[in-house]
Amino acid sequence: MSGAAPKAVVLTSGGLDSTTTLALARAQGYDCYALSFDYGQRHRVELQAAAQVAAALGALEHRFIRIDLGGIGGSALTDPSIAVPEQPSVGIPITYVPARNTIFLSLALGWAEVLGAQDIFIGVNAVDYSGYPDCRPAFITAFEQLADLATKAGVEGRHFHIHTPLIQLSKADIIREGVRLGVDYSRTVSCYQADEAGRACGRCDSCRLRRAGFEAAGIEDPTRYA
Repeated sequence: MSGAAPKAVVLTSGGLDSTTTLALARAQGYDCYALSFDYGQRHRVELQAAAQVAAALGALEHRFIRIDLGGIGGSALTDPSIAVPEQPSVGIPITYVPARNTIFLSLALGWAEVLGAQDIFIGVNAVDYSGYPDCRPAFITAFEQLADLATKAGVEGRHFHIHTPLIQLSKADIIREGVRLGVDYSRTVSCYQADEAGRACGRCDSCRLRRAGFEAAGIEDPTRYA
């Protein structure tokens, strides 16, 4: 690229993990193009956080794509008739959104191909996570293979790389890394049922993981709770 920085599409939800991922991509020298989704999530306030962190972390462009995953339902995050659980559950929780990361990565792949980028960053984690099947290394490997088969760029030999820099880190390690990179976590929203002001419930699975991460990292939790 004649010395130019490589481009990367970074999935940016406005939460702790994706914000850390964006900071890491920038630190690795990528020109970052942030991509967020308004998919019918009940915690839609996270999109305001996404806009803030993308601007703060120097994304060259930030796009929002609307998808109605509420149209298929099946998740407490997209169906208001299903309560967000406030106690740990066994197996894959009802907050799992069917096919969400597959859809998100597919659209990120499309934008990457348009941009001439071969790198996509996603903040999935297989250590401190809720048991979602589309956060596992096997899924990421399979999607990379799909990307090379399903795109003009892939057919022409330009391999796509799905970066998952957080996938084997604990929540505490993710937070330590973000703090090292200067991430302001007070801008982020992780709660599954945050209010319109972005204040967290402190009870859902995402809140529990986030709070425990700050405690384990020995770092003051800047989260605003309702």
